[in-house]
Amino acid sequence: MVSKKTLAVIIPAHDEGKWIGDTLEAIKAQSRPPDELIVVDNASRDDTAEIARSHGATVISCPRQGVAYARQAGLLASSSDWIVTTDADSRPVHNWLEMLENASEGNVALYGPLRFFDVGTFDQLLSEYSYRSFIHFSDFFGHPNLAGANMAFSRVAAIQVGGYPEVKMREDVLLGWKLRTLGRVSYISDALVDTSGRRMRQGKLLFLIKQLAWLRNREPRKFR
Repeated sequence: MVSKKTLAVIIPAHDEGKWIGDTLEAIKAQSRPPDELIVVDNASRDDTAEIARSHGATVISCPRQGVAYARQAGLLASSSDWIVTTDADSRPVHNWLEMLENASEGNVALYGPLRFFDVGTFDQLLSEYSYRSFIHFSDFFGHPNLAGANMAFSRVAAIQVGGYPEVKMREDVLLGWKLRTLGRVSYISDALVDTSGRRMRQGKLLFLIKQLAWLRNREPRKFR
């Protein structure tokens, strides 16, 4: 039997007033509700914080702009056993938290697949199966791709390794690699999160090139 853990869902948000309400409703509709629901307002200039509060989230302010800073602020603000993260434009399946909690025993971190929801049917299917293939490809080369839109980890373990590195991108992936030095990191294939395909508007080829570039074991640029 899996021992019950407290779970905090943490969502960084910068000018996400258009998206954050639907994301929070998807979290509140979970079959296993979170023990903490935290939105980190990362120097937003819109009504992100007000919308988050109206949906019952605890809002903390992180005026230093940068998603790594926002994720770290959320980590330090939580008192739960496990941290579960997603993005402000994402919608997890209804039993997402339940699946992650059930899989947590014996692991220090977990991650799952992503799929675009606001694209055509073909692009939605393509995004899901491409991402699942990318996950397996990354793992084969020894670089598991834990994305901040769909990952969970022991809060104590994350603090032990220093939390999120102060980098402009890939802070989630790099934290996952650090957590792997402490114990097992597992992929939960059914713990699906639908996320916005707005990042693909730069073009599918450029988006794919950026994803493949992340497989290279290179430290990204730090904040200056």
